[in-house]
Amino acid sequence: MLVIALCKGRFLEPSLDLLQRTGIRFLDDVASSRKLIFDSADSADNLYRVVLVKPADVPTYVEYGAADIGIAGRDVLLETRADVLQPLDLNFGHCKLAVAGPKGTSSVNGSGQPTIRIATKYPNITLDFYNSRGIPVEIIPLSGSIELAPLIGLADRIVDLVETGRTLRENGLEILEVIAESSARLLINRAGYQTKRDEVRRLIQALEKVVAGGVS
Repeated sequence: MLVIALCKGRFLEPSLDLLQRTGIRFLDDVASSRKLIFDSADSADNLYRVVLVKPADVPTYVEYGAADIGIAGRDVLLETRADVLQPLDLNFGHCKLAVAGPKGTSSVNGSGQPTIRIATKYPNITLDFYNSRGIPVEIIPLSGSIELAPLIGLADRIVDLVETGRTLRENGLEILEVIAESSARLLINRAGYQTKRDEVRRLIQALEKVVAGGVS
């Protein structure tokens, strides 16, 4: 049996759709159920189990072997720095991880202050980005409504995931610089890739065909 960790939230339905297009189906309606563990309805020699976790926890479940496989955004992987294999870009969930600030800001370091205050839920990525430029920053950790921070003086800038940019625009903010592109990635536990190599490879190959448009 392969255990697959999936994100709750916006990645769940496209992830389930990918699995279904490879032939993996479940007796329960995973997207609407309140359960957290689901076994597939496949034959006994080709079983899969899905576990639902928070997006930021998927790499941890895979790295430590609680799940053999996972699906998570590249932003989460960069932030957690999990030691997992990433064999496949699944080609959905495209976003930009970006520095944003008030409209008219001339540069990322344009506040005139010796230390820039950055509100974000990506402290590791933010520190790496600014440290690489020799710019001192103070990280203000937030878990939601990041766009509010510059509007009320809590922070000078934000680092956040941007999909369409509409929320930024509606709050008088704009992208100042893109740090990284993000999309959904397939994660594989390193030890599991060796001990369950045939099963893992079959699933990777099936997903590759789906992503490439080979399976409708």
